[in-house]
Amino acid sequence: MANARPRPAVNGVASADRVLTVLTAFRIGDTALSLVDLVERTGLIKSTVMRLMVSLENHGLINRMADGRYQLASEVMRLNAVYQEALDLERHVMPRLQYLSEQSGETASFYVRHGAYRMCQYRVNSFHSLRLNLQPGDMRPMDEAAGAQALRAPFQVGIALAKPYYSRGATDPHAASMALPIYGAQQELMGALVISGPASRLTEEAADSIRAIFFDTARDLMRSLGFKPADSTPASNELEAVK
Repeated sequence: MANARPRPAVNGVASADRVLTVLTAFRIGDTALSLVDLVERTGLIKSTVMRLMVSLENHGLINRMADGRYQLASEVMRLNAVYQEALDLERHVMPRLQYLSEQSGETASFYVRHGAYRMCQYRVNSFHSLRLNLQPGDMRPMDEAAGAQALRAPFQVGIALAKPYYSRGATDPHAASMALPIYGAQQELMGALVISGPASRLTEEAADSIRAIFFDTARDLMRSLGFKPADSTPASNELEAVK
């Protein structure tokens, strides 16, 4: 009996490039991709994609579903947990909050989405005696406050903002705030950068006077978190226009 014909090998750097091309074809919002989807997104031929998917499945990175489509598997979640632990978000965020508080004279915070609420994760208080009483871990509703607006903005909207979100009296009738969404390496929403203070002090005019500093700091934080905007996306026009 003749020996079975061996599968063509894909070795070395080319193999690694192709594996990563297939794996990174998955985008935010994808639940599963068909073989046709993967061929279209990667530009690889069908037999190569199928062979690579077998390897990825063997390593727990991909699951093949009953209908033949592919989805990311639990190993991706484990690697994400390792990444998040290594990222040490506080190390990236706190120096920027300190800088924003010093430059604006107001309180600077970093909010994250927490179910139906927004949570203050990090905070540097204003040096003024008149300031908002809020601490890390405190929850606020997802109302019309600037921070809430930033946390629910779609990526294409949030990344192309010409002005920060601004609100006055949304959660507290005596408070005002301005906010920008912050995105990470995979264009995922990491949280919202927020400057807040008494409405009598953080007026729209005052907010506009620190707009450039606010955008610069947000852009610097996103770079630190690994965000790399494509030249063809809005990330490189409106955000860069405030330099």
